[in-house]
Amino acid sequence: MLRLLVSTGEVSGDLQGALLVRALHQEARRRQLDLEIVALGGERMERAGAELLANTTRMGAIGLLEAIPFVLPTLKLQRRLKRWFRSDPPDGVVLIDYMGPNVSLGLRLKRKFPRVPVTYYIAPQEWAFKFGNGGRSNLISFTNQILAIFQEEARFYRCRGANVTYVGHPLLDTIGQLPSRQEALRQLGLRDAPVLLLMPASRRQEIRYMLPHIVAAAAELQRQRPELQVVVPAGLPGFEAHLSRQLSEAGVRAEIIPAADSDQLKACLCAAADLALAKSGTVNLELALRGVPQVVVYRVSRATAFVARHILRFSVPHISPVNLVLGERLVPELLQEDLSAAAIVREALPLLDQASAPRHTMLEGYRRLRLELGEPGVTQRAACAIFDQVLEAR
Repeated sequence: MLRLLVSTGEVSGDLQGALLVRALHQEARRRQLDLEIVALGGERMERAGAELLANTTRMGAIGLLEAIPFVLPTLKLQRRLKRWFRSDPPDGVVLIDYMGPNVSLGLRLKRKFPRVPVTYYIAPQEWAFKFGNGGRSNLISFTNQILAIFQEEARFYRCRGANVTYVGHPLLDTIGQLPSRQEALRQLGLRDAPVLLLMPASRRQEIRYMLPHIVAAAAELQRQRPELQVVVPAGLPGFEAHLSRQLSEAGVRAEIIPAADSDQLKACLCAAADLALAKSGTVNLELALRGVPQVVVYRVSRATAFVARHILRFSVPHISPVNLVLGERLVPELLQEDLSAAAIVREALPLLDQASAPRHTMLEGYRRLRLELGEPGVTQRAACAIFDQVLEAR
């Protein structure tokens, strides 16, 4: 029996982890291997065939104050994981995104279980940002291989001596043929009229810092464009009530998609949407690959922003992965003090015009972006690389 631990957190990690878990099981069957996957992740990974050691989808935050509520649960999970490793260590470990906890886990594994091979898949975006004079995590010191999803990421780590395989971006395996707009509208119960898609949060802190501005912008856009329909998929179970309350208080007429239905309706949402207001993250790439114009927003607490700017000296040319990959400001980014309802409306109105130059430019940029992300079959290539590494180490 071959046993793997796959570790990730938050909603996006659970989505990518589920794709990888399925690919690992498929590759194990092809190689006629008995495989057991134990995971730190969420319900999607569990449905894909992993045994959950702990659910980490809600244990994530960006920022200092924002992370405080998760300190104690994380410490408890680390102790539990330590006991599990001592009793029955796996044959290999795969770390997916989830920078802080996974880097900490990788360093401990290197000290205590140096013979267990560690693969980092969807590594921290160190190639895109820097702290101070260019500091970075010591990820290379504990990984046996890095499976890079961006070409620049592969070059970054390879130049620093890491064992790197470029596999491409896993979203390419999920972006299939979209339904027609008419079919998507029918399934969503919408009229044949413009649709604004709001994608504000997969973390509670994002609800707090960004949702009010996005909702206020949606209200103003509906005031100027009364025919505009607003649709909001909930990022996590339990978000629905909060979304409904804020939308109602702002006077926004909106359809809320429950979190349980959001995944299966994602293609319909993108096929129907004329524009998306979205937080910065992987969702930006997904919208781009499905041809949805977007305005990107992000905000953290003032304390976190102050520490990042003035103490850690954090800097990044762009924050949206769309702009990072292309190396240009294709999609508008409204960050921190620049984020306001008025600013969102100013960026959104031209993009709602089907014949506008900004909309045409963005859609043309999306075609260039697609060429930068590799070829489909990403998770299958990743699974093969993981098995090759683990079997070689046995």
